[in-house]
Amino acid sequence: MNNIFKFLYKNNYFFIFLVLEIICIIIISNNRGYQGSKFINSANSVSANVYQISSNTKEYLQLKEENDRLAFENNYLKNRIKLGYSVLPLKIYKKNDTLYRQEFEFMNAKAINSSVNKRNNYLTLNIGALQGIGQDMAVVNSEGIVGVVKAVSENYSSVMSVLHKDVIVPCKLKKEGINGTLMWEGGDYKYCSLIDIPTHARMKKGDSVITSSLSGIFPEGILVGYVDSYERRQNESFYTVKVRLAPDFKKINHVSVIKFNYKTEKDSLEIKTQTQSDK
Repeated sequence: MNNIFKFLYKNNYFFIFLVLEIICIIIISNNRGYQGSKFINSANSVSANVYQISSNTKEYLQLKEENDRLAFENNYLKNRIKLGYSVLPLKIYKKNDTLYRQEFEFMNAKAINSSVNKRNNYLTLNIGALQGIGQDMAVVNSEGIVGVVKAVSENYSSVMSVLHKDVIVPCKLKKEGINGTLMWEGGDYKYCSLIDIPTHARMKKGDSVITSSLSGIFPEGILVGYVDSYERRQNESFYTVKVRLAPDFKKINHVSVIKFNYKTEKDSLEIKTQTQSDK
């Protein structure tokens, strides 16, 4: 008997642990429905999170794959356009009116090269003879006059900018209606000179300058620029007006080429008249 008590005393911690384990098993058995449901709910929650992470990962990989595909197609199309094609934004606007003659046609183009820092400046346009462009056609943009077509190839045009010594444009003060001649004297690309303005003209800074009806190239009424200042130079009886040009010639991009439909007829008549008067 003493040996039994010695054994129990020596291993008392083991027996205490064993008793506690039996009590825990009994408690769990009596409440197995609640414990089981908690376990299942926990498992379901973990599974749901795992599935959500898996789904998000799958969607991300699919989206990345789609983006890669679109990027490839985009670069492919860009390369095809650059290497094989030239997109021509050619649109012709016509004024069809039975009461009036259609004097001018406007054709859209894009400037692909230009200069402003030379004595004679040019622009290159991406349309030419095949698109109906010819020599001496006017070129304008949404802000005002730009220049005059000097030469053409099949698909390109060379334009003398207003910033060119040979470009002379008949203009007028919009408010007064007084005619003058616009020319560029070199220097600052932002300004031109309007000469031959009589001293009785009333004007102030900011007044508009537009093309006149005396131009055989530009339609009347196209904006040229604005009066910046004026002076009467020595030994001259007219004002020279400093005109701030409306277009920014460093940012010329989209332009319109203007075809004067009756230019040939007009020029022919003027030559004929001049020839007859010289006889």
